[in-house]
Amino acid sequence: MRLSQMLFVTLREDPAEAEIPSHKLLLRAGYIRRIGSGIYAYLPLMWRVLKKVSQIVREEMDATGAQECLLPQLQPADLWRESGRWDTYTQAEGIMFSLTDRRDTELGLGPTHEEVITTIAKDMIRSYRQLPLHLYQIQNKFRDEIRPRFGLMRGREFIMKDGYSFHASEESLKKTYQDMARAYSNMLRRSGLEFRAVDADSGAIGGSGSQEFMVLAEAGEDEVLYTEDGQYAANVEKAVSMPTDAEMSQFATFEKRETPGTETIDKLCKFLNCSATQVVKNVLYEAVYDNGTTVLVLVSIRGDQDVNQVKLLNELTKLAGNYQAKSVLFLTVPDAEAQRKWAAKSLPLGYMAPDVADDYIGGSKEVNSKFLRLVDRTAVDLTNFVTGSNESGYHVVGANWNQEFPLPTTVVGVRTAKKGDRALHNPEQTLQSARGIEVGHIFQLGTKYSQIMGATYTSEQGEEMPLIMGCYGVGVSRLAQSAVEQSYDKDGIIWPVAIAPYHAIISIPNISDAQQVEVAEKLYTELNQSGIETLLDDRDERAGVKFKDADLIGIPYRIVTGRSLKAGKVEVVERATHKSHEILIDEVSSTLKEWIDAAIK
Repeated sequence: MRLSQMLFVTLREDPAEAEIPSHKLLLRAGYIRRIGSGIYAYLPLMWRVLKKVSQIVREEMDATGAQECLLPQLQPADLWRESGRWDTYTQAEGIMFSLTDRRDTELGLGPTHEEVITTIAKDMIRSYRQLPLHLYQIQNKFRDEIRPRFGLMRGREFIMKDGYSFHASEESLKKTYQDMARAYSNMLRRSGLEFRAVDADSGAIGGSGSQEFMVLAEAGEDEVLYTEDGQYAANVEKAVSMPTDAEMSQFATFEKRETPGTETIDKLCKFLNCSATQVVKNVLYEAVYDNGTTVLVLVSIRGDQDVNQVKLLNELTKLAGNYQAKSVLFLTVPDAEAQRKWAAKSLPLGYMAPDVADDYIGGSKEVNSKFLRLVDRTAVDLTNFVTGSNESGYHVVGANWNQEFPLPTTVVGVRTAKKGDRALHNPEQTLQSARGIEVGHIFQLGTKYSQIMGATYTSEQGEEMPLIMGCYGVGVSRLAQSAVEQSYDKDGIIWPVAIAPYHAIISIPNISDAQQVEVAEKLYTELNQSGIETLLDDRDERAGVKFKDADLIGIPYRIVTGRSLKAGKVEVVERATHKSHEILIDEVSSTLKEWIDAAIK
């Protein structure tokens, strides 16, 4: 492609809308253009990148025996109601675009396709002889993000590969799950990315085991905790660890003390000159279940620890049956306005005890009349601890469970693991932290969807059994941008060779110089014919402009037909290192082919 004929406009200044380097660079380099909030056009250079990523994904999926298909983006709401996820996706998480057609039928634009694929399996799979079966697709998805940001990282329309497998046994599912773990690692390795596979929470999709694939980058929204021995890695939402040991309490007897202005743990510990590990803090949450019931949750946890809301949400989901519900729609820390809707009297926030009275909850059909009291494992074994007194400005010291306060019957593990904690598999290993961008996620769904939606098969013994399912997703457009976030410098993008839009760009410093043009044209034809995808910058621009643009768009190799021509050579500059080589014109093609093959093997 000749740059003079290409839709190619670069910007010298960072766009105001862009927050992270990759977003700025993709806009500045003319890869994408914003059409609306979270909606982007993929321009010619970007589309070439996306096609290369998609091809790598296809090759790795096809190698496992998966079959490609294409599922509808427009999905009937009834399917989602059948699975029980319509309210979760349209109200709780609120990420599904929903609409009503002219027949007053409710529909959704697909953020994911578990319901659709399960319906197909229900209609078409009859016997164990058809299993295992693995289908996948690459298509646009839609999510109504509350705050679209970071360009293609968190957009409202994006390209994704999602796959679904069906099995007659857990063993078969686990084999495909492991096949996918290898395939996903291959995809990222072949794309030239540094990544880490980590244990993860299954979220609204559900199921048992799940694993995320994180591209390591400072701007990553996710925190990854891992050990140096390579034996453990997990998203912070899922990570578990051993907390630091609690210090022995200095308070030998129980008493109530005035502690004015100590509504935070830091202030309290400074006032009492004690360790946060000696404190039981009581954190209030408001959970709204899918049947409309509001439950007020009091979590007692050691003072130096934080509640992981994802873990708490999972615990509350397990308890949904106690409230004649199936799932949690909302989980929040109730602010003053929320409290006014149900509080019979003002709560002593910052000074609550584990036994704060249920009569703080006013009478309401929608609000459960009793606090749901949970205790984290970090607080269970504390003795002579400090906690609230249920009176503002006062705490108690020297308290004990089942003496001054009843120990809550539901013990949970909802603490947030953090950097520096000891690892469970080896206490000599401490957790390290890195930032990551989630680009892939694989799930062992089990029978979550097949049981609800009646997708069954006839076993070898003649029994009707629910299909066992797996789910596997890769964000194609997100992966492409994450490559930029991982690899750039002050001059622009540094694409990995495997997914760069072109392998090389030929820059003609002076298009009025007949020899420069002639050699450039010769190389342009020769390189493209040999399979080296090459751009020709034949624009009537200054050499400096051309060199800056070549660096900005990140093409791996820049060929300059300049002063070296006198010696029968051209200058070849490696984008990643800025290293310059003078190479004989007749050896350019073979040299570049050798470099490219080495980079993408």
